[in-house]
Amino acid sequence: MSDPTLYRSLAGALRYLTFTRPDIAYAVQHVCLFMHAPREPHFTDLKRIIRYVKGTLDYGLHLYPSALTKLLSYTDVDWAGCPDMRHSTSGYCVFLEDNLISWSAKRQATISCLSAEAEYRGVANVVAEICWLRNLHLELQCPLRKASLIYCDNIFAIYLFHSLVQHQRTKHIEIDIHFIREKVAIGHVKVSHMPSSYQFVDIFTKGLPMQLFLDFRSSLSVLVPPTPTEGVLVNII
Repeated sequence: MSDPTLYRSLAGALRYLTFTRPDIAYAVQHVCLFMHAPREPHFTDLKRIIRYVKGTLDYGLHLYPSALTKLLSYTDVDWAGCPDMRHSTSGYCVFLEDNLISWSAKRQATISCLSAEAEYRGVANVVAEICWLRNLHLELQCPLRKASLIYCDNIFAIYLFHSLVQHQRTKHIEIDIHFIREKVAIGHVKVSHMPSSYQFVDIFTKGLPMQLFLDFRSSLSVLVPPTPTEGVLVNII
């Protein structure tokens, strides 16, 4: 583009919108990768996101009253999904009871030779986020007593969380391995397997068919507001 100012301005505005619209997080992070030198196809993608937002103006993230006792998270990685550099895209979402409070869609900085390696880095990111949230609850004097549950769909990565055996192909990610294993050992987190077909965190890592995208969007509590009942009197203070 001869003048990328408009592209950068719109992409930055969409970044702020992801604070309440997690359903566009993956698409926005993708167009933000090209802010240094955007081209016309990138601008076309950005305008497509804006058209989607315009058609769903009434949608937003819903939060509900609930007990502050349990953190639940989902994490997944699109291994080598970037067609240009073969970087992986990792995503996670964290729920406090039924409320979505934290999410991320981010391309990994390094290339992973194994899918388990990419998954391990993705789990390390969500474990770091959970540790921060647990410390925040502790400072607010409502500590979490239960272990925070993390769902991952890579069986080999889950095996490494509990195995003390180091393999030659895992030496370069030993920091992530020991970090996660320590949190599992002291009972702060627990990693369990979740089939890929139920991993609605895929909405943060890759493009999805329309119906699957709509189902996963509802799972994130991105909904239209409830219709007010006609004839109800509202007291204005």
